Amino acid sequence: MGKLTQFDPACKRCPRIATHLDQVRIKFPGYHARPVPPFGVENPKLLIVGLGPGLHGANATARPFTGDHAGILLYRTLFEFGFSNQPVANDRNDGLQLIDCRITNAVKCLPPGNKPTPLEIRTCNSFLNAELTEYPRGQVILALGRVAHEAILKALAHKQSDFPFSHGANHKIQSDRWLVDSFHCSRYNTQTRRLTETMFHDVFYKIHELLASIN
Repeated sequence: MGKLTQFDPACKRCPRIATHLDQVRIKFPGYHARPVPPFGVENPKLLIVGLGPGLHGANATARPFTGDHAGILLYRTLFEFGFSNQPVANDRNDGLQLIDCRITNAVKCLPPGNKPTPLEIRTCNSFLNAELTEYPRGQVILALGRVAHEAILKALAHKQSDFPFSHGANHKIQSDRWLVDSFHCSRYNTQTRRLTETMFHDVFYKIHELLASIN
């Protein structure tokens, strides 16, 4: 069996998404509108898994959580907790670098209406499986939202019922690997105060504690 593929920039496994991206490239000729690669260091202590690219964010800039509202709280928090060299992510050429951290998505392409189907999530899961298989242990995985949480468990062949999603929860999923849950830092969640900056910071305090316990 060959090495698992972490990312395929030409992937068109999901016909509905491939057709949608063709239409997006026509409407927004300057947008990336293709699978969005993971971003960050190759051997991360913290792996962050989001849902998928936003239309005017990662789908446009080709970098996760860059150029849209969801990235505001995320990158500011990464900077404050020592996981990046700057607090703002505008585009791929802004000089941002991650420290001991990598960001990926459960679904690598923008789906219609920002809502992937269960089949599309399953189809893309092989890429997440490859990422989780290739990266070393001694790691914390942060799931941003329930879809990311469930995709991580599926990629690791864990039963969903053994590790229920809950904001702020932490699950020991392997001997030296933890899964930490947070509500997604979307515009809706932050503006409705479902996820506040204090709540998000509390998640990162826990991440630091867990990393200290396994490193």
